[in-house]
Amino acid sequence: MDVKDSNGTLLNDGDSVMVIKDLKVKGASVTLKRGTVIKNIRVTDDEAEIECNAEKVKGLVLKTFFNVVI
Repeated sequence: MDVKDSNGTLLNDGDSVMVIKDLKVKGASVTLKRGTVIKNIRVTDDEAEIECNAEKVKGLVLKTFFNVVI
């Protein structure tokens, strides 16, 4: 399955991505700011989601249309 970012670039395990919009994290009082870099992502079975660990949030699932590969 091909998992792509908001620009259509193919995502792979271990890639680094940048958040393109401020995101409030459900279940936490944290907001990921636009421009935050997320390293070492993991591709899931769902082509619209990736798993990752942000600086302040562990075990995070992001929608792929909120990030771009850097």
